[in-house]
Amino acid sequence: QVQLVESGGGLVQAGGSLRLSCAASGVIFRINRMGWYRQAPGKQRELVAAIARDAITRDGSINYSDSVKGRFTISRDNAKNTVNLQMNTLKSEDTAIYYCNADVWTPATGSYAAWGQGTQVTVSS
Repeated sequence: QVQLVESGGGLVQAGGSLRLSCAASGVIFRINRMGWYRQAPGKQRELVAAIARDAITRDGSINYSDSVKGRFTISRDNAKNTVNLQMNTLKSEDTAIYYCNADVWTPATGSYAAWGQGTQVTVSS
């Protein structure tokens, strides 16, 4: 099984920035799409940003939710099996638990979704 560990959450004032990181470990054959989701209290988990494995060379392989477009930037390092989320101009409505997600493939399991434990982001107004 692949484990995902997030870091970089915390408390920040509105207008500030945070950078979230997620590292995958374990027996890794191939990680395809990676992404960040968030869940605010009383709300459903929602996609924030996603990036394909070949994002550098393929157009349309990075997606953002409308609410974060222009403020957040997702990036990944395939050699290190990491994905990052740079969050700028944070707003109080960005407050949520942020989860790292990865589409993992192994010969034994085929494709499955791996999730991190979540990291809290709190934006004070």
